[in-house]
Amino acid sequence: MENEIEGNASQPLPCNNDNDRIDPYGFTRRHDFESYKDMMNEYLAVLNRRSMRWSKLLQGKPHVEKNVTVKRYVRKGVPNEHRARVWMAASGAQEQLDRNPGHYQSLLAMEHDTRLRETIQTDMHRTFPDNILFQSKDEPGLQRALFNVLLAYGHHNKAVGYCQGMNFIAGYLIIITNDEEKSFWLMDALLGRILPDYYSPAMLGLKTDQEVLGDLVKTKSPAVGQLMDQYPGIWTLLVSRWFICLFIDILPIETVLRVWDCLFYEGSKVLFRVALTLILHHQPEILRARSLPDVCECFKQITSGAFTLDCHTFMQRIFTEPGSLSMATIDKLRNKFRQKIQEEESRQP
Repeated sequence: MENEIEGNASQPLPCNNDNDRIDPYGFTRRHDFESYKDMMNEYLAVLNRRSMRWSKLLQGKPHVEKNVTVKRYVRKGVPNEHRARVWMAASGAQEQLDRNPGHYQSLLAMEHDTRLRETIQTDMHRTFPDNILFQSKDEPGLQRALFNVLLAYGHHNKAVGYCQGMNFIAGYLIIITNDEEKSFWLMDALLGRILPDYYSPAMLGLKTDQEVLGDLVKTKSPAVGQLMDQYPGIWTLLVSRWFICLFIDILPIETVLRVWDCLFYEGSKVLFRVALTLILHHQPEILRARSLPDVCECFKQITSGAFTLDCHTFMQRIFTEPGSLSMATIDKLRNKFRQKIQEEESRQP
């Protein structure tokens, strides 16, 4: 394929020696390499089993269907070799690519907005500076591919253009798909359909979902809800990066990819399940906080450590620990808080 990127990790790279401390996706792991290696040694057996089952499920099928079996498989994890295909099918990105042949190339070929180019360029060196795949500006480094995807998307969706956070999402997509055009259409699925209004200038979708989470916490853990009520606007401070970066640089990469498997298949309610699980699982620590800095520090701590590193167990927890959580409930809360935010903002001078 024209937009396929030569020489990078569509399959995970083999782990280098201990001195290099590079994970299979090109990230340098200075602090948790040993615990990551131990986890991966156990997890590889799970991955091998899943890989065989997925290969059997997809064998001879031109399309990935949406049914109870596939949903169960997705929740148990999509092996890396099938991720691009499953994400593309589940999110509707493949359908858009098929319907719009040549669209991505035409966006790259057009005359580019100078301000858009410069804004994206400014963020290039800030995107995964600890990842060996993104360090080189020359081919076959991934910086050029990342720049292309973000530039094309900025022209494709002028209402959004480019905003910080999108560079990390595009970077993960490029690492997994190994393909610029697929990464572009997956960005379109995420930003246009799965997470509407997260990245628009007013960020209404993001603001709304932070409030929705706050309301869900009050229902699921009244004690934590009560603590948070002492600090107006606290949710923006605590979880805006969780949502806008889709847990990149918040949770370990294997866990993020497992979350994304479900996000592409089941939609944005998965983000609430992850956030609620982190909060509910760590209620005792959160409730010990005695000040705003304590709360902020606690929320930083709860995203790391053994609980989130063991992605397989963590993913089982997100579907049990928060209890029932329907899309109807989320939509109802979204409508309520969106209206409230719009009314408040319209009153501001």
